[in-house]
Amino acid sequence: MTLLELVLDYARADDEAAQREFAAGKLGIEGARISQIIIKKRSLDARGKDVKFRLQAEIYLDGEKAAPEIPAPIYRAETGARRVLIIGCGPAGMFAALRLLEMGIQPIIIERGKDVQARRRDLAAINQRGIVDENSNYCFGEGGAGTYSDGKLYTRANKRGSIESILKVLVAHGAPPEILVDAHPHIGSNRLPKVVQAMRASILGAGGEIHFETRVTDFLLHETKGEKRIVGVATQNGAEIRGEATILASGHSARDIFEICQARGVDLEAKPFAMGVRIEHPQPLIDTIQYRARARDERLPAASYRLASTENGRGVFSFCMCPGGWIVPAATASDEVVVNGMSLSRRDSPFANSGLVVAVGTEDLSAFAKHGILAGLHFQKSLERMASQAGGGQQRAPGQRALDFVENRVSQTLPKTSYQPGLQAAPLHELLPPSLALRLQNGLRSFEKMMRGYLNEDAVIVGVETRTSSPLRVPRDAQTLEHLSVRGLFPCGEGAGYAGGIVSAAIDGVRAADACVAVAAL
Repeated sequence: MTLLELVLDYARADDEAAQREFAAGKLGIEGARISQIIIKKRSLDARGKDVKFRLQAEIYLDGEKAAPEIPAPIYRAETGARRVLIIGCGPAGMFAALRLLEMGIQPIIIERGKDVQARRRDLAAINQRGIVDENSNYCFGEGGAGTYSDGKLYTRANKRGSIESILKVLVAHGAPPEILVDAHPHIGSNRLPKVVQAMRASILGAGGEIHFETRVTDFLLHETKGEKRIVGVATQNGAEIRGEATILASGHSARDIFEICQARGVDLEAKPFAMGVRIEHPQPLIDTIQYRARARDERLPAASYRLASTENGRGVFSFCMCPGGWIVPAATASDEVVVNGMSLSRRDSPFANSGLVVAVGTEDLSAFAKHGILAGLHFQKSLERMASQAGGGQQRAPGQRALDFVENRVSQTLPKTSYQPGLQAAPLHELLPPSLALRLQNGLRSFEKMMRGYLNEDAVIVGVETRTSSPLRVPRDAQTLEHLSVRGLFPCGEGAGYAGGIVSAAIDGVRAADACVAVAAL
């Protein structure tokens, strides 16, 4: 087997004959000697004059074939198996559950939100009537925040575990096989709920449990000889659920979990995070800039971008860019406005949006010092409540043309937007903290130099993007992954501060399950 990069015009990248011809030419052999080509990675390259695809391929010669696939894992809780509690049914929690079932352990998932089908009604209420269910929304519910916010699977967490194994589990549960080779894999919010449902069926069918609409209100801790150990949790209906160990995978927006930790003496620590706004452009504008053509060829995907600069000593960067997508309301309380991005598998919306955020510094938190370790959470809340007031209620968001924002002008009109609750013109240059507003303004000027046309009359910024990641980490031992001061507690995923997306959270959930079994000797 030979590893080879095939570079083909975008119109011929999927043509097997073209792949064979290119590979034979590069190897200096007859095409007939090639017995098999397996594409391992596929990435778009629009940097030059002509748009191409770069294919990382395994080339097999003279009758040689690739080794057979490793059989899919078998999920089954053994009779009388020990129980592990999992707080949260996002990617970290669900993959932790599947991994426990591979080892014969029974997972008990406790999820404050609803299943993916029931969530749809609550999302419609947010979008159409501005009504927020604080336990069922874009952040909370089966599958976690990623289920209805795009389903991007790109991650750099390749040193933490097997990305390929995570993607294969998703494909086995109905995700498109293309995610195994695309450099920036994406499922889409129309397909991901079905994948999540299939994963639920695997968990339940193998003997696991999932308790929806069950919110954790306290940790059950036992202390002997100065050592704390978690033995279970209490829920909002007064019930107690017990297990031999607990995996904490509650997600970055479960602020009440952090408050429980603080109240019960479960150590927390501050971590870096970023906040800002969403920026939205017409998708054809981004296509024109990135592909350097008047119109995008239908065989090319909606163009994306990734931008970053340093302004006054801090990073300003695009985040969670959604080509052909929508801006969605991601608040978890009725007096907040939070925005996020999503797209369907086709990415055929006429809009492109991205987070545009600034790294938060310690000086930003000085006004919230009285909240101690929770200062970052209260900084987030302050911006979200400001956005709610500036938007005028019912989840309307404050908006401003990007050019007006840079020039400190109030927008007299706003362009069309994908944000369904609607926009209200507001002076975000005045409403945002100066440390964020000034850096965002300078960042926009820098991005215009990188992508001519980016700072366009039709570009609109929408406030606020505050949930890029958790401002807190639940500390754990680097080797055992067990909490530093509470035995039997295994923090993982985005909410605990150890992941930044669907795949990295899933990887961390698998690691937490392995550590849980090893340390707790289940």
